[in-house]
Amino acid sequence: MRRILLTAVFLSFGVVVSAQKKEWTLQECILYALENNISVKQSQLDVELSDIQVSDAFGNFLPGINASASNSWNTGLTQNVTTGILQTQTTRNFSAGVTAGVTLFDGLRNFKQYQYAKIAKLASQYSLEQMKDDVALFVANAYLQVLFNKENLKVIEAQHEITLEQLERAEALVEAGSLPRGDLLEIQATAANEEQQMIVAQNQIEISLISLAQMLLIKDYENFDIAERDYEVFGAEVLDVPVAQVIEAAEEDRYEVKVAEINRDLAEKNLEIARGAYWPTLGAFFNYNTRESGAGRFIAAGLDPDEPFREIGFVESTQEVVVAPNMATEIGNPLPFFEQLQLNDGISYGVQLNVPIFNGFATRNQVKRNQVGVLRSEYQLEQTRLDLEANVYQAQRDARGALKAYEAALLAREAQVQAYEYATERYNVGMTNAFDFSQSKFNLQNAEIEVVRAKYDYIFKLKVLELYFGVPITDLKF
Repeated sequence: MRRILLTAVFLSFGVVVSAQKKEWTLQECILYALENNISVKQSQLDVELSDIQVSDAFGNFLPGINASASNSWNTGLTQNVTTGILQTQTTRNFSAGVTAGVTLFDGLRNFKQYQYAKIAKLASQYSLEQMKDDVALFVANAYLQVLFNKENLKVIEAQHEITLEQLERAEALVEAGSLPRGDLLEIQATAANEEQQMIVAQNQIEISLISLAQMLLIKDYENFDIAERDYEVFGAEVLDVPVAQVIEAAEEDRYEVKVAEINRDLAEKNLEIARGAYWPTLGAFFNYNTRESGAGRFIAAGLDPDEPFREIGFVESTQEVVVAPNMATEIGNPLPFFEQLQLNDGISYGVQLNVPIFNGFATRNQVKRNQVGVLRSEYQLEQTRLDLEANVYQAQRDARGALKAYEAALLAREAQVQAYEYATERYNVGMTNAFDFSQSKFNLQNAEIEVVRAKYDYIFKLKVLELYFGVPITDLKF
């Protein structure tokens, strides 16, 4: 197998690939497509998103912790945080806190959400595998189309070689006067027609190669080609398997059924989540907070010299006045920052219960919508199974029909070979003209082309049936 260096630019993300093979086998094309196809990559992203969804759902079980801090300046009539008195001032205040909250019970909705996320992840994985099967089939079909076009060209070229030999012989016979010039013109017309067919066939090869390269996200069309070899028919034994057994295997292994089943499970889980809204929710919280202020603080300065004592009451029985020392105060500097934080801190904690009583039928209607969704998913699962059964029947009929067409094409080619040999003998002894002989050769050419077409059509339809029977796409033999 020849190898060259080429640069392939992926259409979607511009990845440069070097040292590509010029001639690609079918298995290499399938594996390359499974790694680089845009649809496959998008499905892989869906799997990654489902992993994140599982992480989100698990995070709902963990407590939420939030910290806050603020530093503000107030100018004008504000409350002095130290004295509690309203006064006109400019102050700076700092506060900070940490709050933690956790859900103790919410009707099991968090638990159901976690189950939903894990099921959704499985659904995305099934969708990815289904996408890989579809892409592999598309690639195989495109690859076999290239092979058919190449074989078609080979048949025409082989017939053209025979025509050129006949043309050379006819020219000699015409010059010798042993063959009418009309026969020579007929052979020349046949040769010209075959040259035109070769041009058309070559164009079909190039178009089919470009189509395959685009499917593989390769833009170096000039250097892209496939490995030419004779693909045999493998796996014909699946045609003898009863269709009921194939359907049973398909229902167990095919991802479209698994996806439909998973979607039903998701719908049922959504219904359980909606019903959880009928239940009360219970949560717990804990808060730690502290504060600091740049405002001055009142400090004692001894007895007031103007009024050292102040009356605070009197004894009713003796009418004796009760006095107390009257301490003078003054505004001092605020305490240090961290000392204030330590002195002014505090905590709060507790539980909170919310009981749903009435919310405008929102919960009831959501439950009903999800009940409809469950029924819809069950109908879709039933329809998917019916479609799969029909597809298996169709695939088996197509494969058996393709086999009969291939066998008939082989018999037709054998008959045309004998007819062509007989026509050649008659033409060589002058018992038939060039037109009839060319017509016989044309019929043989069409018979050989039909054998090639029927063969690759049979191979592809046989592989489709094998997929339904549970053979992995990477294990298919060509």
